[in-house]
Amino acid sequence: MSELRSKPRHRRSRTALAVGVPLALTAAGTLAYGTDLGVLGSTAQQASAAAPAWAADTADGFASVDSLGQKGTYGGRDGKTVTVKTQADLEKYATAAEPYVIVVAGTIDMNPVGKEIKVQSDKTIVGSGTFGHIVGGGFFLGQGVHNVIIRNLTIRDSYQGVWNDKEHDFDAIQMDGAHHVWIDHNDLRHMADGLIDVRKDSTNVTVSWNKLSDNNKTFGIGWTENVKTDITIHHNWIRETEQRNPSTDNAAHAHLYNNFLEDAPGTDITSSYGNYSRGATKMVLENSLFQGVKNPVIKDSGAAVVQRGNSFSGTSGRNESGGTAFDPKTYYPYSLDKAADLPSILKSGAGPRASIGTTAAASTKAAQATTLTVAKDGSGQFTTVQAAVNAVPANNPSRVVIAVKPGTYRELVKVPSNKPHVTIQGTGGSRKDTTIVYNNASGTPKPGGGTYGTGGSATVAVEADDFQARNLTISNDFDEKANQQLSGHQAVALRTAADKVFLDGIIVSGDQDTLLLDTAAKDRLGRVYVSNSYVIGNVDFIFGRATAVVDRSVITLKKRWDGTSAGYVTAPSTAANRKGILIANSTVNGDVSGGSFYLGRPWHAGGDASLDPQTTVRNTSLSAAIKSTPWTDMSGFSWKDDRFAEYKNTGAGAGAASTNRPHLTDAQAANQEVADWLAGWTPSAS
Repeated sequence: MSELRSKPRHRRSRTALAVGVPLALTAAGTLAYGTDLGVLGSTAQQASAAAPAWAADTADGFASVDSLGQKGTYGGRDGKTVTVKTQADLEKYATAAEPYVIVVAGTIDMNPVGKEIKVQSDKTIVGSGTFGHIVGGGFFLGQGVHNVIIRNLTIRDSYQGVWNDKEHDFDAIQMDGAHHVWIDHNDLRHMADGLIDVRKDSTNVTVSWNKLSDNNKTFGIGWTENVKTDITIHHNWIRETEQRNPSTDNAAHAHLYNNFLEDAPGTDITSSYGNYSRGATKMVLENSLFQGVKNPVIKDSGAAVVQRGNSFSGTSGRNESGGTAFDPKTYYPYSLDKAADLPSILKSGAGPRASIGTTAAASTKAAQATTLTVAKDGSGQFTTVQAAVNAVPANNPSRVVIAVKPGTYRELVKVPSNKPHVTIQGTGGSRKDTTIVYNNASGTPKPGGGTYGTGGSATVAVEADDFQARNLTISNDFDEKANQQLSGHQAVALRTAADKVFLDGIIVSGDQDTLLLDTAAKDRLGRVYVSNSYVIGNVDFIFGRATAVVDRSVITLKKRWDGTSAGYVTAPSTAANRKGILIANSTVNGDVSGGSFYLGRPWHAGGDASLDPQTTVRNTSLSAAIKSTPWTDMSGFSWKDDRFAEYKNTGAGAGAASTNRPHLTDAQAANQEVADWLAGWTPSAS
């Protein structure tokens, strides 16, 4: 069959970014979250208890329609739940005859590269939170395989160095003659062939809320003369892909809605076409957004495309419709988002979620947590956050959730070291609805005399282990312009000096020294995991000696008080033989001048030459604001004597390796993954 093709070209091998920030979280006590994977061994763990709550989730779209003797798609919910961390265990349960819910708890490197595990019917394969990765291989669903859910996984990196590869058929997910399959909330990228292939009369398939990126052939449907396939494709973020976005051949009913197709300018990958209705396909295409895509919608002469409510920005070439199709609502109910809202919806909602793929035990733990409510209007137990913290008993043995109702809480909050297991969580529909803010800075007078230092200026200070914050904003709104008499202008929004700190779905906002990630002492380990969040600032605004990960987040560069653009993202003060700051799978951007920001500089706090500061920035999109020489010296210490490196970053601010811009080798990068930083701790929301 013919395909539209762009001219083959050489391409650097690098992993593109698909960044997510979370959907608004619900009130405390109603969440079902993750397992502490650190207690698991290398072999599968099997649960005889009831399946976790998320395992009862069922598909929507055509995968929900009863046909071929199958009533909807619910995967392995009727079977046992097992947790796997090895390829052998994954294959054992995925290929078994009986139903299973299979939780992938970590990174599994496929051997040989390109291997596709032959999944059998009645299976749910799901990543544990955001930590389930399949590297260098994928899954195959053969003739007659049915009732399969593949969910919440990252499947990546079987790419063999040839862009339009004709020699390797290394897909992320391939099905030949399968039916009732739900592919949901995955991150699929950088494979040797297709990300998803729905072939040979496969039908009753729904593909929803996935990130599909950095690939030549994205998503092929058909490869048959029969007009049989029924497929729903909705709420997918398709970014930096060349062709088959998707290509839909001889589909009886293809319903595509609320997908965001993005071809960013200035990247290595250029789109050939977007949605393609081929053969005798009948396609309904609704409320999707096409941004920068060439030939966004095309159809064969015998195919149909009915367009409704789509939006096109910066597109060129063919944009076609015509023929008669079908009414999807005669098959299943659905609702539409506005096309203009898709970037924010999908950047926050597509891809793996921390709240999927976690255990029933964690759900029970969350449900049993003590909850204290805070509301400014007096409708809660407390009117200030600090009052709720004060009410937590000293040395509390279990989780206490401080549920903070929407509002602005102008106060200082300190969680002392003798109050572990505290969660502060906003209960609004957005992380912007609940804000804790104050305006102290280094040099601000203390009420009892003296002045605050940098650490003491924090709006929220956390000194207790196993702390969590989510769905809120923590800010320092110190007015630099009005306080020019003070030197330095360090004004911390959030300071942590503890271990196992999980910051999930929050905004941390300030100017200089916004986010201080510290440890209780120089010889103490302090691990911090920041995910699906925004960090905003301008000078050294992610800094400290903690072993800290900023993952799947947006780092926003901010102009200084006088309107100028200049700054530093990180200032690590890492102790020797510890890991410092890792920024991974994120975006660095902001309304600042090009080439005005460094990625980091070494902070030898107090002139301590024994420190070995470290920042690694990997798999992250860098805006043009980042300097071409992104590291610089500080206070007489050379960055070249410490540990600063990049790996497979993208965007206008990325650059080739040089003596002034070190890149990790693949072997080095393999030891600088998120899991290496967390060192046996798997953050799980509770």
